[in-house]
Amino acid sequence: MSLRGVDLAEIPEETARLARAVFPKGCLVMRVRDALGPVFADADFEELFSARGRPVVSPARLALVSVLQFAEGLTDRQAAHAVRSRLDWKYALSLELADMGFDFSVLSEFRARLAESDAGRAVFDAVLTAAGEAGLVKAGNRQRTDATHVLAVTRDLSRLEFVVETLRAALNQIAEAAGDWLMGLAAPEWFDRYSARPEDSRFPSRWAARIEHGDQCGADGAVLLEAVWSTSAPPGLRRLPAVEFLRQTWVQQFHRVDGTVRWREPKNTPPGLIRLRTPHEPEARTGAKRDLAWSGYKVHLSETCEPDAPHLITHIHTTPAPVTDNAVLEDIHTALAERQLVPDEHLLDAGYVDAEQIHHARRDHSITLVGPVGKNTIRQQATGDFFDSTRFTVDWEQRQAVCPGGHTSVQWRDAQSHRGTPVTRVRFAERHCTPCELRTSCTTAETGRNLTLRPKAEHEILQQARTEQDTDHWRRRYGHRAGVEGTISQGVQAFGLRRSRYRGLAKTRLQHHFTGAAVNLARIDAWLTGRPLARTRISPFAALRPTG
Repeated sequence: MSLRGVDLAEIPEETARLARAVFPKGCLVMRVRDALGPVFADADFEELFSARGRPVVSPARLALVSVLQFAEGLTDRQAAHAVRSRLDWKYALSLELADMGFDFSVLSEFRARLAESDAGRAVFDAVLTAAGEAGLVKAGNRQRTDATHVLAVTRDLSRLEFVVETLRAALNQIAEAAGDWLMGLAAPEWFDRYSARPEDSRFPSRWAARIEHGDQCGADGAVLLEAVWSTSAPPGLRRLPAVEFLRQTWVQQFHRVDGTVRWREPKNTPPGLIRLRTPHEPEARTGAKRDLAWSGYKVHLSETCEPDAPHLITHIHTTPAPVTDNAVLEDIHTALAERQLVPDEHLLDAGYVDAEQIHHARRDHSITLVGPVGKNTIRQQATGDFFDSTRFTVDWEQRQAVCPGGHTSVQWRDAQSHRGTPVTRVRFAERHCTPCELRTSCTTAETGRNLTLRPKAEHEILQQARTEQDTDHWRRRYGHRAGVEGTISQGVQAFGLRRSRYRGLAKTRLQHHFTGAAVNLARIDAWLTGRPLARTRISPFAALRPTG
């Protein structure tokens, strides 16, 4: 397929005349087209297509159709039908009235190209760039970010269902590639155990019996893997995706004890970031937040939040479910810098904010992070019964500290925390601590008091942040973050943000870029028509709360 450039800047005269006659007050699609222009150009997608071959449908049109499709929640068939039949869509796409559009399958092919080259961000950026040229979004001021969970398109499996389904998927793929060889290997009872899907099977109800069933499944899988890796196996079986997934799963879920395959204890399984969950979506992982656990992904939304401009999404970041919030903050800031949309203040919840993040954001991007830092988690120090690090005078130049009792530290050394970050270990001598009158408020260690300090810049930032966040001024400043939860609610209820439509991280990321672009179109239209933001809902009973 080859790309033949199409100019979308000019709307056919007859299409424009009829559209304005039918929609004298305009509609979302027409208003956005008038405000932002054509948004996309075929040149933006030229790297996805070769210079020779059969001409393709204009990728600029396909990109706009995809965004409008997400804005209205249409299937591919419905979107293709809208291109053929709807006047407002022909207006936005610069199509003649008699244009018959394209087959609906073109949309899935276009998405596959975008996902393969990770070009979904180009679609989202094009809408954001057009909004910037229209004066609707700019750098500086405030932005806010929050995240929500995204469920994988496949259903959750219990641990027993997972291993059974993994073995069943491998057997099915091997049966297609080398059925005769598998017939000579498979035991007769395998057909009873692995022919039906797990949800159609009846597993034992007793826990001990389920463990035994899992061990048996592990032994059967080990027999299959040994056979596949034997010299008598047909060539190519090891490279089958389901077989490779089976091998990785068995490493994670089983081990040999005295020559017998046994299920691993849950505490001995890998961490969630690499632990496999289903053979039908290998990239899905399990995440947890407070009482919520899910299999799939996580999406982070950043948006502007100034009262004199529409609140537009400036960045969408999709990760596997177990990735922590603070691990993605630098990527978010880098992406905003590339778009030249770095805020002056970034409003975040506690999951993103740490002294290290505050320091790096200020140093690398001149961004002030506004969000609660962690409190002191040592119970005695948090209640004031014990001296915390703020009660010690630290001299960074002389590399020493002085305790509340006036004694100077005897050891100062650089080290690393359990997370691999640099820290400073400070120790006070036993000869000073043992007779000290303040000992009961300082330490219970027999060898003297030990301190662990962050690097100087982070230590000072942490102390300052903990002091500031107890003030009314900081609470009013941080109060502007609350609106981002309304953005997530809009994304979930109107655009299906919380459930992936496709399999795999790449396509889920593409879905979120389309969703972000669609949300921005809806918000630009709301801004153009003067539709006010929805007010926070308060129940009738809560409204009766006394104000005094």
